[in-house]
Amino acid sequence: MSISTFDGLTWLNPPAESAIRDGRLHVRTGLESDFWQRTYYGFQPDSGHFLHRPWTGDFTLETAFSGRYETLYDQAGLMIRHDETTWMKCGIEFTDGAKHFSVVVTRGHSDWSAFRIDHDFKAMSVRVTRNGDALFIQYKTDAMTEWRMARLAYFPPELSDLSVGLMACSPQREGFEAEFTEFRLGPPLSRDIH
Repeated sequence: MSISTFDGLTWLNPPAESAIRDGRLHVRTGLESDFWQRTYYGFQPDSGHFLHRPWTGDFTLETAFSGRYETLYDQAGLMIRHDETTWMKCGIEFTDGAKHFSVVVTRGHSDWSAFRIDHDFKAMSVRVTRNGDALFIQYKTDAMTEWRMARLAYFPPELSDLSVGLMACSPQREGFEAEFTEFRLGPPLSRDIH
């Protein structure tokens, strides 16, 4: 089975505003929305906006999106979630005055990696493939022709029943705006990563 529309998805923590117009999902975040668990900062917000559907077993999940990144930690992308303390989110996050590709893997405590994308771009594509105990995370901007690897992360293989979908947060404000133009979910792509 493959899914390629926003139909049938459900919000965890609905945003201040959301609408589908011309096949595109528009999101405006609520006040101080975020997903994080403990590490370094000590806090445990679980208030980010997550539009998802259930999925069992391996998969490839992909989206394309853009955002009006203006304030520290404005973010949008994909999320894979088992529960409040076991999840992964990835996409663009605004930090140090620039767009960074960000991945947070959480298993009780959050583990954050981020790298700055120096070239100009408007839209970002993100792809996550789950194969067994691994999440293979890739990205591509609209200025790139090939997918690049961002991270290969461990994710407990015994957690087969997950929620998968789109994420947007604005930990320091409200009103971050993101637009998702694609959503694709289906069987996993090849295990080849090189």
